[in-house]
Amino acid sequence: MNADDARLPLWPLPLLIAVLFLVAAHAAYLLSIQAGHVPACMPYMEGCVSISRAARHGLGNHLFRMLVIPCAVLHALVWWLARHWLRGGRLMLALGAMSAMALAVYAAFLGTEGEAYRFLRRYGVVVYFGFGYLAQLALMQRAARRGALPAGVIAALSWIAVAMLGLGLANVVAGLAVPDPAAKDRWENVFEWWLGLLMVGWYAVLALGWRRQGLAMELKRHDPL
Repeated sequence: MNADDARLPLWPLPLLIAVLFLVAAHAAYLLSIQAGHVPACMPYMEGCVSISRAARHGLGNHLFRMLVIPCAVLHALVWWLARHWLRGGRLMLALGAMSAMALAVYAAFLGTEGEAYRFLRRYGVVVYFGFGYLAQLALMQRAARRGALPAGVIAALSWIAVAMLGLGLANVVAGLAVPDPAAKDRWENVFEWWLGLLMVGWYAVLALGWRRQGLAMELKRHDPL
């Protein structure tokens, strides 16, 4: 690298995904509580409200969309960079890009009324988590095979992935075993909050791995003709 060239570290990008999503969900919930749109509780334990309902009304909805739509763009950028970093992985990139688009659709239509909009929101949530999870598995497999991340980082990413899978299985079992619709709704809300936390936590650990590996983009200076 020439003295005039610069290196732009990549690790802040996945870290920013985690920060933006966490701030968006929790700040929107607090604003909705203050405005009287939703009840106050510990959603990770009591499940009185889902992330979607917490960010569906008023100022909280505007803040959520303002932060999550750029967060979706960052998702797509991180998966594009991951493909170049790992020198391959078109399926990983496709899954990650579809997950990012689904998150953008979900955020764009959150708070709107109508059956078509409700379908788009449901599609956004399912595809974001489902395709995003598959893209994460593909990245971990490829990074482990190529030795592209420290073993401790791969282990941390894997444990988060296992926790997400276990949470998903527990949600399926609870849906079959819990007869009370209100209790089932509360459990689904708890599931959504924890799954969102684990999903963005995975990106935070990826940021740590990229930082340890010193991943950066070279910005070359071109002399004028």
